Amino acid sequence: MAAATKKILLVDDNLFLLGTLALAFANDGFKVLKASSAEEALALLEHEKPEIILSDYEMPGMNGFAFRKQLLENTATKNIPFIFLTAYNDNTLVMKGLDELLAVDFIDKETPVPVIIAKMDNLLATVREKQALSLEELKRAAEAINIKSVPIKKPIVTGFNVEFWHLPYHGYPGGDFIDFIRVSNRYTCAVLGDVMGKKWTAWFFTFSFLSYIRAAVRFCVSSGEYDPAVILQKTNQVVCEDEALTDVLAGLSLILIDEQTGHVAYAGAGDLPLLYYNAAGKTLTPIKTCGLLLGLFNDASYDAASITLHKDDQILVFSDGIIEYTEGDKHTSDYALFKNNVYPLLQQNTGFAPIRDYLSQTITGASQADDCSIISIIKK
Repeated sequence: MAAATKKILLVDDNLFLLGTLALAFANDGFKVLKASSAEEALALLEHEKPEIILSDYEMPGMNGFAFRKQLLENTATKNIPFIFLTAYNDNTLVMKGLDELLAVDFIDKETPVPVIIAKMDNLLATVREKQALSLEELKRAAEAINIKSVPIKKPIVTGFNVEFWHLPYHGYPGGDFIDFIRVSNRYTCAVLGDVMGKKWTAWFFTFSFLSYIRAAVRFCVSSGEYDPAVILQKTNQVVCEDEALTDVLAGLSLILIDEQTGHVAYAGAGDLPLLYYNAAGKTLTPIKTCGLLLGLFNDASYDAASITLHKDDQILVFSDGIIEYTEGDKHTSDYALFKNNVYPLLQQNTGFAPIRDYLSQTITGASQADDCSIISIIKK
């Protein structure tokens, strides 16, 4: 197994020292990000996330303390381990950096470069070990209380074969959720959602969204309202009023299946276009509705699309993880590629199994970029 990539951000206005450190860290297996000022580092951090930051204290413009304060005010950067590199030996300065600014350490610039690298290696190893232990503890707790955001088995829907496949990101529960809500003898609602974020940060909120969606579906249907766009609108209003979900956003695909007519009504909130395969015409068509992510604006509006399925027609609804993959540090999203790859599988008219097998074989290990979820609805 290849060693895990170590990514460090070096910040120093001394270009010679910056270059020397960068070369040394690269030779030790680090991926090195460089910035010659705090301002440049902040701009770089908008699209890069190092595992550790080593920054000079005394720099023109924004100094190291002001830089660190900016990082602490940003939820995306405040937890990245931060070390000051300085020529100063002022104990008051050191204690302020360690206590008030939560720096991990101060390193004297006179310290030999191999020793600096060894310190960074040891610190990263400790951080990774603690993260791994925390994730294992959370995983065991979730298993113990048996809370799930994905069903254990497929639903029974008269006249349809409804199946799903789910692969959590690197084995840990994340922001994707799936539900099948039986609302009457005639209607079943299929739900696929994706709370923004990864792993436990997103997983924690999936149950709030699920409870609101279930309540909105049942309330609307009991009132004779079968428009999924209206259901999404009511769900969104409740989500926006929940203070616990402030700044938590979710994409959602909602499909109301009419078992009596074969009719399907679909509405989406910031989701990917579903794929509709017409078996008679052998065509595969993306269908997209308009609607913002849940939790973004209280007055957001949604629209719906209607499809009448005939024998062997199939619908695929899926989360972002299905079309995303990583190669090294490169993150790619390719909806068209997935569409082209599943088209010949759909033409076989052999159900969901070929697609499930294809996904199981292609989404593996380091290539997986996010939680992966897909629902297949086939008219019998």
